[in-house]
Amino acid sequence: MTFTNRRHFLSQVSFAAAALATSGFGFTSHVKRDGFVEVEIAPGKLRGVRYEGVNIFRGIPYGGKVSGDRRFRRPAPVEPWTGVRSSVFGAPAMQPPRHNEPAPAEDCLFLNVWTPGNDDKKRPVMFYSHGGGFVIGSGASQSQDGSNLARNFDVVVVQTNHRLGLLGFLYLDEIAGADYAGSGNMGMLDIVDGLKWVHENIARFGGDPDNVMIFGESGGGAKTSCLYAMPTAAPYFNKASIESGPGVRMTTKEAAAQTTAMLLRELNIPSKDWRKLLDVPATDLLAIQAKLPFVPPFIDKETNKTAQPGAGGFGPVVDGNVLPHHPFDPAAPEISKDKPLLVGWNEDEYNFFIWQRKETDLVKMDFDGLHKKLEPFHGADTGKMIETYRKTRPDASAIDIFVAISSIAMMGLGSIDIAEKKVKQNGAPVYLYNFGYKSEKKILNTDYPMGTPHAMDISFKFNNEVPPKNPSQPSESFFGGKKPERFVASHHFAELWTTFARTGKPAAKDVPTWPAYNLKDRPTMRIDTNCEVINNRFGEELAMWRSIKKA
Repeated sequence: MTFTNRRHFLSQVSFAAAALATSGFGFTSHVKRDGFVEVEIAPGKLRGVRYEGVNIFRGIPYGGKVSGDRRFRRPAPVEPWTGVRSSVFGAPAMQPPRHNEPAPAEDCLFLNVWTPGNDDKKRPVMFYSHGGGFVIGSGASQSQDGSNLARNFDVVVVQTNHRLGLLGFLYLDEIAGADYAGSGNMGMLDIVDGLKWVHENIARFGGDPDNVMIFGESGGGAKTSCLYAMPTAAPYFNKASIESGPGVRMTTKEAAAQTTAMLLRELNIPSKDWRKLLDVPATDLLAIQAKLPFVPPFIDKETNKTAQPGAGGFGPVVDGNVLPHHPFDPAAPEISKDKPLLVGWNEDEYNFFIWQRKETDLVKMDFDGLHKKLEPFHGADTGKMIETYRKTRPDASAIDIFVAISSIAMMGLGSIDIAEKKVKQNGAPVYLYNFGYKSEKKILNTDYPMGTPHAMDISFKFNNEVPPKNPSQPSESFFGGKKPERFVASHHFAELWTTFARTGKPAAKDVPTWPAYNLKDRPTMRIDTNCEVINNRFGEELAMWRSIKKA
């Protein structure tokens, strides 16, 4: 029995991320500069921008050509350059155009660095993988700008662009031969190349190559789950955080091969002539990709088969080599046993999707409507589910319960599953969290507040919710609202994460001691203006979910 139709949810994540990409939600524009700073790495000299105590290096190539004869393969080496390379964002991976960014391009292997100084200090390195499922996104979103983390907490922040969609995850291993081994995971191997670049170069940017934290939200959380299980990534990081994107299981070879066959049929290319894919313009491949399902089908853990008919979607493939097994099934990956982990989700994840899909009628639903809305996903268990949530939340409205059920089904159950499996491994600690700061902003033209929706945590954990320099200027966050107390919640979140990056244990001033997760007390840190540790949070509700799972 599956908890929810994960394919339906992930498709919403991809479409919602696409909406953010085109809505103007926080994409970095030009930065005013205080001066320049130069650094030399093996391929040549880089010129960064110095701005309010942070050196910003944008568009650094960490891999070479991935187009032409390198399509679906490992990248060519970075070509050396003469002179000094300026700090300009590199092209994002092929996707619809992004607001205030360069045009997407097939050759997209660039990274960005924010550092307090190009000196000999050994600062913790925070290596972030962007969200957007596995089909859109880039390392240039303003909400995830690394300046404030670097400036306020003395860390180095790194973010990559990497291949996405079918150009990053088309599985050709079974028809294309040894040169294309690992083709279903090129996008993940790009990220590993970024980590390798950090290991080799970050000391020149004031970072410690032996103290690297990987983290990511939504699709970036799933990427982090995969990195946590990948042998090629293992030497290059020490700790990880999986945020609102628990990647417990990924695509099987069988499902990925079906998707490849479907793509070839769509292009009228026989499998023996697969090389013709190398001649199809990238823009045409992007158009074809848009006709296919956005994400791979959910893989049922009991049968190891797709829980929905049909193929489609592009994401990491459990190929037995690059990704040897599912990241957290049947157990936490042994290869990262000794690496501390953070994992968690936002309390009101689904409000993001109500906003994005303009599902304003949901806000008005009664309890009969709630049953009708949930039944297609939860079947005969729907009544038991609603009964449990009405008992534990006696004052909640129908929409409140719908959001609570949908949010934990999307992100919470997988996060808890990861935490439990990590505990059972008897290795490094795992810390479970919920982000709970409540935005007063209303969803569309309703009176229903956003609460703590999916993606709101990004600007908070990057400490990009800060008071304006001019107190007379209005200050409002895209999701976070206008209340000044959000600045305190953001500082807590950022300090917890940067302390974890530095020491492997999350801590912050004016925040209670955060105990590692265990199977007795099941402590969860609720992150807000006033943070608190809650033992066995959602205990009665989780007991219901577990009973459904065993049914």
